[in-house]
Amino acid sequence: MGKISEAQAILRDIGMPERQQAPICALSLLALAHIRPDDKWCQANNEWIRIHDIIQFVNLNYEVDYAENSRETFRKQAMHHFRNAALIEDNGKATNSPNYRYRLIQETVRLLQTFHTDLWEPSLKEFTDVHESLISIYASKKKNVQKMPVMINETAYTFSPGKHNALQKAILEEFAPRFAPGAICLYVGDTTNKNLVENQTLLKQLGIALTEHDKLPDVILYCKDVDWIYFVEAVTSVGPMSPKRLQELEAMTQQVTSGKIYVTAFPDVTVYKRFVADLAWETEVWIADEPDHMIHLNGNRFMGPR
Repeated sequence: MGKISEAQAILRDIGMPERQQAPICALSLLALAHIRPDDKWCQANNEWIRIHDIIQFVNLNYEVDYAENSRETFRKQAMHHFRNAALIEDNGKATNSPNYRYRLIQETVRLLQTFHTDLWEPSLKEFTDVHESLISIYASKKKNVQKMPVMINETAYTFSPGKHNALQKAILEEFAPRFAPGAICLYVGDTTNKNLVENQTLLKQLGIALTEHDKLPDVILYCKDVDWIYFVEAVTSVGPMSPKRLQELEAMTQQVTSGKIYVTAFPDVTVYKRFVADLAWETEVWIADEPDHMIHLNGNRFMGPR
């Protein structure tokens, strides 16, 4: 096993994510430890080193050819993650200073010095016991991302943050009470959970096919009092109720006998203007910024004096 592969194995055992086990990260670790192809890991040290020095070291010793302008690539792909994992430290200078340097922390050096010895396994256990792996750090960060609370069918849920989910929240909490009073949500997905709410029993009873989940609209609401089903697309960048989309939904709902209402929801007028030419006739438009109003693309159905 060559030194690059060995460095990758060390990064894996420490608990670095797969992307931070890439060759550029392995080379960075070797440069930080000042380990050449013929060196033993017991020779690892933690002398201060600049990104410029790392690039020169790997080019000279590992038959690679990284350009000087690849400094930011090393910084973003390797050094940033090494520092987050507390494998290295910096000298506190400004990042654009020519004197800005990194070095392995002492615990990392001691661990590397035991690689390929009988002390590796106990040293690794001791290291991982006191150093939370970067995988765990990232996983906890994802769990702690601020979620959006949303009420669905009188039950509290959370949406992942993002423009699309913010619009779905508005559909459920602003559109539905105004234009689908008393409706229950039969289906809505989240960017991290496509089937956050899915009333399979009622969907099947109403004749909505569940065999093609990817063709379901973003939100499905049902008003039992009037027997209406609202198929709502939340559009922030793609996917309005176009003629093609309408045909797909009509094909999917051939067995539905309830009244069908097709709605495209937009966050604001600016996004609506981008898609207005794509919208199908016989559909509705709702704009979250103007929640009390609807745009009806359906001829004379609502024509008449106020």
